[in-house]
Amino acid sequence: MRDSLMEFASWALPAMPYLTVMPILLPAIAAALILLTGRHVNLQRTIALGTLAVLAVISGAMIIIVDIHGIQTVEMGGWEAPIGITLVADRLSTIMLFVSSIVLFAVQWYGISQGLRDGDEDDPVAVFLPVYMLLSMGVNLSFLAGDLFNLYVGFEVFLVASYVLLTLGASPQRVRAGIGYVMVSMASSMIFLFALALVYASVGTVNMAQAGLRMEEVPDGTRAAIFATLVVAFGIKAAVFPLDAWLPDSYPTAASLVTAVFAGLLTKVGVYAIIRVRSTVFTDGSLDTLFMWVALLTMIIGVMGALAQNDIKRLMSFTLVSHIGYMIFGIALGSVTGLSGAIFYAVHHILVQTSLFLVVGLVERQAGSAQLRRLGSLMYTAPLIALLYFIPALNLGGIPPFSGFLGKVMLIQAGAKDGSWLAWVLIAGAVITSLLTLYALMNVWSKAFLRDRADAPEGDVALARPSTLADRGETVAVHERTDVGRVPAGMFFSTALLVVVSTSITFLAGPISNITDRAAQSAQDLSIYRTAVLGDNWENPTRDPDSFTSEADTGGGHDALDRRDSVRSSEVITTGVTTERVPAPVDAESNEVDEQDEGGEE
Repeated sequence: MRDSLMEFASWALPAMPYLTVMPILLPAIAAALILLTGRHVNLQRTIALGTLAVLAVISGAMIIIVDIHGIQTVEMGGWEAPIGITLVADRLSTIMLFVSSIVLFAVQWYGISQGLRDGDEDDPVAVFLPVYMLLSMGVNLSFLAGDLFNLYVGFEVFLVASYVLLTLGASPQRVRAGIGYVMVSMASSMIFLFALALVYASVGTVNMAQAGLRMEEVPDGTRAAIFATLVVAFGIKAAVFPLDAWLPDSYPTAASLVTAVFAGLLTKVGVYAIIRVRSTVFTDGSLDTLFMWVALLTMIIGVMGALAQNDIKRLMSFTLVSHIGYMIFGIALGSVTGLSGAIFYAVHHILVQTSLFLVVGLVERQAGSAQLRRLGSLMYTAPLIALLYFIPALNLGGIPPFSGFLGKVMLIQAGAKDGSWLAWVLIAGAVITSLLTLYALMNVWSKAFLRDRADAPEGDVALARPSTLADRGETVAVHERTDVGRVPAGMFFSTALLVVVSTSITFLAGPISNITDRAAQSAQDLSIYRTAVLGDNWENPTRDPDSFTSEADTGGGHDALDRRDSVRSSEVITTGVTTERVPAPVDAESNEVDEQDEGGEE
């Protein structure tokens, strides 16, 4: 098996520059094609689903190539780092790309199936599909960005798309929640921009590899202040305490499919950004103690909020906040084992949390409501939906041998290895949070699935259309809803797909943990990332902000870019790291000169 993978990786390696840009380029092209084919709904849906299916295959191939051949970088337009735009595909980014592509595909399948059943009145598919493609593009750009500015651009692309998705249907509830979400996101973006200005003012670059190199010479207090500013921006997006108050009010009002992709994926982009800047730019661990306390409070306060909820969506939103704390715990430890545990848990949580939100959408469709006071008997009326809830609920609650248990064990082992008193406090907090999460989820199981609906306080009532009747306080009997009990097959199978994939992590935990271990090791080893992005000579940087190589390295004071441009290689392999350069278009005369230069060098 290993030999076959290595053979495939060697065969596919020359195509890596093109594969790396596909996760950004394909969704943009798909969005344009969907808009151009506005009267052909089936064609639009085929384009959307086909794009995300292709992206899943590409992302899987990228993981294999990067895991075997090392970090791959693409320098757009021939502008070399740190001046130009550099896309960086390493183990961490490709893992996140692959998992996100599975989630995006499943949620889109769910949404298309719902649109086929209901039509476009409440959740217009004509708007949903192109905006969803832009959301995918922004998420993928965030994972591949090699500099802080393009990370910001990726954030803004998917945030603009999320504004539209959150308010699909334009009900008063959704508009109010959307306004709050927009205000919070705009504040986060402004803080991010301010942090970018601080970084550039301090080190003269926003390229993460070079910024990390120069940040070592910045005074400790200044460096910690800049990092704290970025953490606030990312913490809002990741919904860590005390920056999480917006999430339980915004997510439950959205359509189930929108809530699912937001909860499962968008918060993890914030976590990914924290991991990336912590491991490449601010590597001194100055805020690790703060991260410890943030992780503990996020876990405990989030799960306590979940225990007090009657609406399943709000309950799931609080558990979402709570389990972000586990990932921050792994980051705060500042070790390879801790970071590996955080990455493994992020993979697990993206899949499990998304599947649970999709199941809640099925419950709403089957029973007419997500309010526990109105639910019951689902174990008997919808046994397949009950199964789809029960498996990921046990998984999120940390019952062995599921991946939730394995991820928590990895983090607890990393904390025990750290050995500090604060790490032991976090271990206790993690165990308590896991038990309370299991209690909250089993409470839903007991009330919504096991008890007789006649015993529910409002068992004979369901909201006919929450988007239109909630504000008026009107309710109707369950039998008056025409869609109650009718679950489209696509909604069911897309949810089942995520449940199966999330459960398969249990059986593939060994290979997955090995990849996350290597991802954490390469993320912690600064020399690997910097060599991939900046080339061989980053170890002897000049203090001149206009160049990153010393006078000795450039051979008598020649400009660094002139020296690097003299080597016209499409592939440079150094210490197991491959850098792919995409040359800019050149005219005939310049091309002729380049060929002469290459001939002379040969």
